[in-house]
Amino acid sequence: MSGFKQFLLRGNIVELAVAVIVGATFSGLVQALVSDLVTPLIGAVTGGRQPDFAQYSFTINGSRFKYGDFLNHLISFLLISAIVYWLIVAPMTRLIRVFDRDKAAATKQCPECLSDIPAEARRCAQCTSELVPESEKPR
Repeated sequence: MSGFKQFLLRGNIVELAVAVIVGATFSGLVQALVSDLVTPLIGAVTGGRQPDFAQYSFTINGSRFKYGDFLNHLISFLLISAIVYWLIVAPMTRLIRVFDRDKAAATKQCPECLSDIPAEARRCAQCTSELVPESEKPR
């Protein structure tokens, strides 16, 4: 039981729970955006008819295919994906690139074991090989 308790109290599980709750709320927000703003906008462009995609369907041999509901979900998915990419993924990628650039300036790679070591190090902490400073290397 203590292992299960430790698993539940781990930081990742709490972060995941928060992400799921925020994602569900965000999904509801985008659904409202599609039904309250995007659909009427399409109606304004098409001559005042406000389409209700959820009602679009066709029937084959008594089976009803609700392709309009699929269109609503497709528009929602595309909007959610675009918003998540432009507001979360792209800024985080830029931020990570800035931190990696700072890290690269402060570290170098050991020629023997290829581990990252401080730029001013004279000996590798991983393989203990002696490193020759750039200023002392023969030309």
